[in-house]
Amino acid sequence: MNRRLASALLGVAVASATFAQSGTNSPYSQYGMGLLSDQTSGFNRGMNGLAIGFRESNQVNYLNPASYSSVDSLSFIFDMGLSGQITNFKENGIRKNAQNGNFEYAVAVFRLMRHVGMSFGVVPFTNVGYNYSHTGYVDESNTTTFTNTYSGSGGLHQAYVGIGAQLFKGFSVGGNISYLWGDISRTISNTYSDAYINSMTKSYSADVRNYKLDFGVQYSAKMGKKDVLTVGATYGLGHKLNADATCDVTSQNTQTGVALPTSYVIANALEIPHMFGVGISVNHDNRLKIGADYSLQKWGDVSFPTYVVENNAAKYTLNSDYFKNRHKATIGGEWSKNPLSRRWIDRVKVRAGASYATPYLKVNGQDGPHEISVSAGFGLPLSNNINSYMVRPILNISGQWVRQSADGLLRENTFRINIGLTFNERWFAKWKVD
Repeated sequence: MNRRLASALLGVAVASATFAQSGTNSPYSQYGMGLLSDQTSGFNRGMNGLAIGFRESNQVNYLNPASYSSVDSLSFIFDMGLSGQITNFKENGIRKNAQNGNFEYAVAVFRLMRHVGMSFGVVPFTNVGYNYSHTGYVDESNTTTFTNTYSGSGGLHQAYVGIGAQLFKGFSVGGNISYLWGDISRTISNTYSDAYINSMTKSYSADVRNYKLDFGVQYSAKMGKKDVLTVGATYGLGHKLNADATCDVTSQNTQTGVALPTSYVIANALEIPHMFGVGISVNHDNRLKIGADYSLQKWGDVSFPTYVVENNAAKYTLNSDYFKNRHKATIGGEWSKNPLSRRWIDRVKVRAGASYATPYLKVNGQDGPHEISVSAGFGLPLSNNINSYMVRPILNISGQWVRQSADGLLRENTFRINIGLTFNERWFAKWKVD
């Protein structure tokens, strides 16, 4: 058991190290804290992130920590996943493609005591990664050109530990405490073909080291001999991150090579919003499971540092009109012909889901991109031993299409392949020898 726990902790450590790599090329990640991550594991990625009302005894569902109380009494479950994607960008009739691959998450759950489960792992929170440029003419004379180069990297990640407990029959509560960390850096460079015009570089940076708290509840009730209804709710605490935001502006005379740097700092500038979620699911005979989720992230109450020039005076200040409240709705489900069958094909789980999300930020004063996404996938048992039903490993494979678009702005179409491997091993069985 100690060796298996050490292996799980090693997997978590590897995931923490690989989070330093960027998993996106989206120019939209230059705004706010970057692209918001789904924070889903292998089984619910096939349902496009459906999670709040789901209780799975052989999967890790960290989006609602109340679900930890459902873990099988003899199991230690470890899940890790990666993804690869190709994105098509389109703007003003111009198309570009980009590819990315990333190690996504590593999570585990096990039974701590009767009706109490414990989970730990690392998952992404936001992602920043882009590099592009734009060239045009300074004025109508078409003699002097400018080139603006935009680049950025980083993101925020969280390592969590959580406990879920059943307080009385059908009713469970849980919570995750996370260490939220990461750095975000962005650079904008302006250069000109005319040597008499000074070039300028603006560099933005922030380093986050703080906590994050999330809570969840679930209530399950039998609706008949074969049907179980589960309702769930989640809440994430919003608070300041005690992270300073820095803006370094350098104007350079291209003739003399003299650079004039100016630095601005806003103390305790970054924060995360209050987050709410509700979900419902119906489980029919462990063969058909369907559900729906709704989440609200109160980004509209959060300010963000911006560099502005007013009346020929530059300043770096908190903008209270930068974000918008983000609403997201998801529907989905999974089906298997017979999870207890001796035939492998009958135990395969087929999953599908769809989501719609409103933007959480504004771009140049207008609403940012809306998001539409659909997914489908399979849960493939990797053991054909029917007697080990609760302890066999599962390969979760899913494909997801995501479209981000806004009027007059860049349109993105992303196709993503997600692969997750769930190890479900028997820990606590007592062996008897005749």
